[in-house]
Amino acid sequence: MQRFRRTGALVGTGAILFGALAVVAGNQADAQQGPSPVPLDQLLGQQLEGRPLQGKTALAKLQPRLAELAERNGIAELKLQQILATDRTSWLDKDGKLFFKEPVATAEEKAATSSSKVSKKTLAAAAAGPAFELHSKSGSNRVIYLDFDGHTITKTAWNSNGKPATVNVTAYDTDGNTSNWSAAEQSVVREVWARVSEDYAPFDVDVTTQAPPESAIDRTSSSDQQYGTRVVIDPTTWYQSGCGCGGVAYVGVYDSTSQHSYYQPALVFTKGVGTGAKNIAEAASHEAGHNVGLSHDGTASVGYYSGHGAWAPIMGVGYSKAISQWSKGEYSGANNKEDDFAVIGQNGLALRADDHGNGTTDATALSLGATANGIYANDSDVDTFRIDLAAGTFTFAANSAAVGGDLDIKLQLLNSAGAVVATADPAAGQSNSGTPTGLSASIRQQVAAGRYYLRVDNTGYANPLNTGYSTYGSRGAYTLRVTTS
Repeated sequence: MQRFRRTGALVGTGAILFGALAVVAGNQADAQQGPSPVPLDQLLGQQLEGRPLQGKTALAKLQPRLAELAERNGIAELKLQQILATDRTSWLDKDGKLFFKEPVATAEEKAATSSSKVSKKTLAAAAAGPAFELHSKSGSNRVIYLDFDGHTITKTAWNSNGKPATVNVTAYDTDGNTSNWSAAEQSVVREVWARVSEDYAPFDVDVTTQAPPESAIDRTSSSDQQYGTRVVIDPTTWYQSGCGCGGVAYVGVYDSTSQHSYYQPALVFTKGVGTGAKNIAEAASHEAGHNVGLSHDGTASVGYYSGHGAWAPIMGVGYSKAISQWSKGEYSGANNKEDDFAVIGQNGLALRADDHGNGTTDATALSLGATANGIYANDSDVDTFRIDLAAGTFTFAANSAAVGGDLDIKLQLLNSAGAVVATADPAAGQSNSGTPTGLSASIRQQVAAGRYYLRVDNTGYANPLNTGYSTYGSRGAYTLRVTTS
C-alpha cells in the first residue's frame, strides 16, 4: 500500500510538472509569436490620423503592412512599393486607397494647346451631332461619362479630410455666361469627346457626353455588369486651390464592387490644365486611365514622361505631342513596364471584338465610293477588304481618326491572287501639338479589271526608344474608301 501510494504521488507530481512545463512552453511560444497585429483599418487610423498622406511618407509609416495595402488596392506589392517610394504625386487616403494628384500644365503647354485648333470641318466630321448627345459605342455595358455641365459631389472620398460635405461643381465655361453654351464651348466639348473616344476606341466602352443614369455608372455587386466612371471637367477651385493640381483620380476602382460611388468621380481641373480641348482630353484619358488600374509612365528622373518626337504615353504627359498612345514602357529609361492593355482588361474593359476579316477568304466586301469604318483593337489584327474594279486609275485611302488619331496605318493593295501590288506607309510626325501627320495612308494605282484586296494594318514609326513608337499602342479608328482618280 505504501509503495502504491508513493507511486501515485510520483505520478501526480509528474503530471503537475508536465503541465507546468507545457504552460512555460506555451508562454514562450506566445512570446515568440508576439501580440496579434493591429487590424489594418485601426493602424491606418493611428498612422494617417484621418487624412491622406503623400506616398513616401505613407510608405515609411506602413511598410510592414504593405502586402495588405497592395491587396486592398489590387496592385502587386512590389509595384505599390515602387509607386509610393518614387512617385511624388501618389497618395494613400485614410482607408489605404491609392490616388494621384497630377501636376498642372505649364504656361507653355497651355499656350500650345490653345493655338493648335482643329478646323470646324474636321471637327464636324469627327463629332457629328449635338455636343451633349455624343456616344462612341452606344449600347455598351461600360461607360466613361465626360461631364461638362456641372455635378454635385457628395458622400465621396473627395468630401473627406476637411472638404465640404457637398460640392456643387459648375459647368465648363470660357465666356463668363454660364446660362448659355456658346458655339466655341460646344466645339471644345466635341473635340474632347473625339480625342478621348479615340484613346478608348480599342475597348468595349461607350465614351459619352450624354448623362447616363447613375445605375449605368455605379456598380453595386459582382453580378452588376453595367458600370463605368464619371470624369468631371471642373472649372472651380474647391479642391484645385488646395492641391495645386491638374486632376485627381483613384486607382483601380472602375470595376470595384465595394463603395464604387465613393471613389467617384475622376476630376480634371481647367485651372490646372487650361481650357483648351487638347489638354482637357489628355487629362481626361489619363484620369480615367487611373480608374482602370494604370499608374504613371515616367523615368528615374521624371515622374511623367513627356515623350519624344511627336509621341508621348497617355499615362505620362502628352500636352505637347500630337500622338499619345497607351504604352508598355518601350522608351529609353522607362520606369513602368506594365502592359496598359492587359491592366485595363483586368479592371473592367475588354477589347472590342474583331470587326473585319483578316485574310482574303473572309475579307469584308467594299463598293466603289462607299466608306467602310473600322476599329483596330488588337495588335495582332489585320483587316482585309475586297473590291471588284473595272480597268482604270483609283485612289485607295485609309484614314486614321480625324481628331486625336492613335492608329498609324500601313495600307497594302493586293491582286486577286493575294500578292502585294503596292504599299503606303508614310512617316509620322506633327504639324503642331494637336495635329499628327503621316498616320493615314493612300495609294493611287492604275489597275486592270478584276478583284482586289485592301489590307489595313497597324504600324509603328522610327525607334520606340527615343524617336518613335512601336505597333503596341498604334490602335484606333479608321475609315477606308476607294474612289476613281
